[in-house]
Formats: sequence, C-alpha cells, structure tokens
Amino acid sequence: MNSPGPIHFLSNARAFTLGAEMELQVLDAGTFRLTPRAPELMEHCGDPRLVKEMYRSTLELVTGICMNAIEVRAELESSLAHLRGVAAPLGLRFAGTGTNPVADYNDRIVSQSERYQQLMHRNQWLIRRMAVYGLHVHLGMRSGDDCIHYMNQFLSVVPHLIAFSASSPFWRGVDTGLAASRPTVYEAHPPSAMPPVMKDWQAFSTHHDLLVKTGAIASVKDLWWDLRPSPGYGTLELRICDGPATLLELEAIVAFIHVQAHVFRLRREDDLGCLPELWVLRENKWRALRHGMDAQIIHQNTYAQYNLKEDLLIRLHWMAPYFTALGYHEQLEVLRNICSRGNSTQRQRAVYAKRGDVEDVLRHNALEFESGEPCWT
Repeated sequence: MNSPGPIHFLSNARAFTLGAEMELQVLDAGTFRLTPRAPELMEHCGDPRLVKEMYRSTLELVTGICMNAIEVRAELESSLAHLRGVAAPLGLRFAGTGTNPVADYNDRIVSQSERYQQLMHRNQWLIRRMAVYGLHVHLGMRSGDDCIHYMNQFLSVVPHLIAFSASSPFWRGVDTGLAASRPTVYEAHPPSAMPPVMKDWQAFSTHHDLLVKTGAIASVKDLWWDLRPSPGYGTLELRICDGPATLLELEAIVAFIHVQAHVFRLRREDDLGCLPELWVLRENKWRALRHGMDAQIIHQNTYAQYNLKEDLLIRLHWMAPYFTALGYHEQLEVLRNICSRGNSTQRQRAVYAKRGDVEDVLRHNALEFESGEPCWT
C-alpha cells in the first residue's frame, strides 16, 4: 500500500489570479485532417509555453500567471503568432474545438511519455478515446480551504460553462445529438466527473490519502474531475469547458469565470448550505451536455425547471456591474452574443445543415479559429 504524505497547498498572496491551458488540434493545411506532427512543431519552436499532450496531433498552449482575462488572451495570441509562423511553412494549421468532427481516435499516435504509457496500460480502450480538446482555467487561491470553498461554489455553474463553451457535437463524422460530447469521454475514467462536495482542505486531504492508499490514484493529477484543486500551483482548476472555437470566446469564458469568483466571494452562505443535492448537480450537467443553451435545468432550492439560456442572460444582466468593474465590457457583449447568436455547437450544426457534409464543418472550424472570432453570419 502506498503511504501518501501531507498535501501542501501553495497559497497565492493575491486571490483570483488566472492561468489557462488551451489544447489545439494540429491539422494538415491542405486536408484539414489531424496530423501527428506536434513534436516537430515543438522542436522548431523551442517555446516553453508549448506543451506536448497524450497524442501527437495535439498541442497545448499555456500561459503564465495573469491578472485578468485580457492578459490571458494576449499571452495565448503571442504564442499562437509564433506557432503559426513556424507551422505555415510546414503545411500545418490549427483548430480549437472540443472534438475534431471527422477524426477517428483509433488513428491517433501516442506521445512518448512514461505517464502516458502507464495510463494506456491502466485504462486501456478508455484512454484510447481521449483524442479530445479542452480549456483548463486556473484560478489563484489564498489557501486550501478557500480552494475547496470555491470548488463547491463553482459546481452550481458547471451547466453555464458547458453552454458557453460547447463545441463538440460531432464524433467520428457523426452528429452525436449532444451539445458537448467531449466531457462524456472523460466521465468514463475513474475518478472523474463531479468532485465530491467537501467541507475544507482537511477533508480533501483525507479523501486524497484514501484514494492513494487504495491504489485508486497515484497523485492529484489522476483526479479527472470537472473541477479540482491544483495544490502545486495554488489554484482551483476548472476543467469542464470544451476547447473554445475562437480566442474571442476563450477570453470571454475566462472573464465569466473571473467575475463569477468575485461574485461568489460576496456570498454569506457556508460551504455546503447553498449547494443543491448531488443528483441535481449531475442532472443539470447532463442536460447541458445534451441540450446546451436549450437545456431546462433544475433550481437548487425549489426544484422548478427553467431555461438555461434565459438564466445566463439574467445572470449576465445582474453581474454587469462586476464585469464593468473588472474592465470586461467587450467580454460581456461576447457572452451575450454566444447566448443570442449561438455557441460553436450551434454554428457547426448550422454549417452542416446547409449541405449535410461534415467536411464543411471541418473547414469552418479551422477557418473560424484562424479568424479569432465566431462566424455568426
């Protein structure tokens, strides 16, 4: 039996600093198909902000510590500019959605890494399907107790984050009928999906120790929860979002997370008192995965059902002063446009509806990512 040591949470002196990890699809410029050339790109770039992922057709861009969502986007744009300068002569381009619409996970080539090989051995076919792309947002926390408190709070807006970021309706050339299929791939792995609701850092540490002692995990990195503490960085890591189709949407989603954290700070309820029952959390997440903006979600206290898009618009309205205070005027407007004009899933389906050809969706996603802005026309 393993004997885990105590988990030290690296406290941040300033709360709510930001960081982001964006997973990109590496595409052949002529066919728009995934190609296993991420290692080649990394070798040519020599940029520490580029990180390899499990599959060689995936590349991750990471930021440093940022003060706001605008800085997050600026850092990612800088990395992308460098990356594109290297990629163009190599005949490569990129896309940012949660799944590649036509790719078959059976064709993916695994990167060289002892950890990846261990995961392949442990999870077998489940890990083979992990050719998906997400956005992970790190939110700086002053203590482990704060991290658990905010993790509990953010559980209530998991459906909202899914609706804003949903970009994975297609899987192996077929419309899945889901607004976001990517998170369902993660949910097959133990332990994953919704984190347990815990009172404080001590409760998390006890739970973590039990998982390690029983061989369920080797470290915190094996907790594939929708949200999880990242003690080495002193952050809460939000992992539920599909890869945003454009940087404009990514910036707006990070801004929403940042503003929501400030709003949660003003709450007077204790950690558990304002949370719905676990079945409500899980059901609301499923409804958002299935229906996206059109989901009917359950109120945590009254159990009444209400439309997710309407709730988002109401929430953005009363949160507007907080957006203004943080300088997020443009980001607020983007979020409103996602609600009223369509997220990536809705845009992809609109493209597919014109001719019934998923190849059109493939091209649309790559060109939209290159433009940096959603194509709502």
